[in-house]
Amino acid sequence: MAADQKGAAANSAWLVFFDESGISLIPPVRRTWSQRGHTPILRHRMAWKRASMAAALGYRPDGTKARLCFHLQQDAYDTDSLIGVLEQLASFYTGHQVVLLWDGLSAHWSYKMRAHLDAQRDWLTVERLPAYAPELNPVEYLWANLKGGELANFRRRHHRRGRRPRPARHPAGLQ
Repeated sequence: MAADQKGAAANSAWLVFFDESGISLIPPVRRTWSQRGHTPILRHRMAWKRASMAAALGYRPDGTKARLCFHLQQDAYDTDSLIGVLEQLASFYTGHQVVLLWDGLSAHWSYKMRAHLDAQRDWLTVERLPAYAPELNPVEYLWANLKGGELANFRRRHHRRGRRPRPARHPAGLQ
């Protein structure tokens, strides 16, 4: 067991992996269909905009429970917006000890962030993941699945308020 996990197990703390990512609101094309000889064209009504998302995957050290916290915003994350996300995370883990594991993003280690983290020491311990090792953060796999699978080929149809958009389907009659 790793040193940070031993400390988390001794304190009965949640291990929380945290990461941010950006995403284009124009869906990536992974696969499409068309009749032989006709080039497929995917149309969408979205502008070239981006969104930012953050996720925190929490695990009990004994593996009995897991939690996912997700945050979306229009602009890129900076120190102030990350402090806001951590405040929401604090309310989600009220009454629990947390060991937060995140990467070396500069906003994670700014003076303002350090001051905020110092004020949270009663419930939060922060550890930095090694550089160039995204495979150690399970949130990276969440991003890969979301971007490469769930949102790939997603086409928003013009719909009435209250109805959910559906993923694009291949034209009728094509197998």
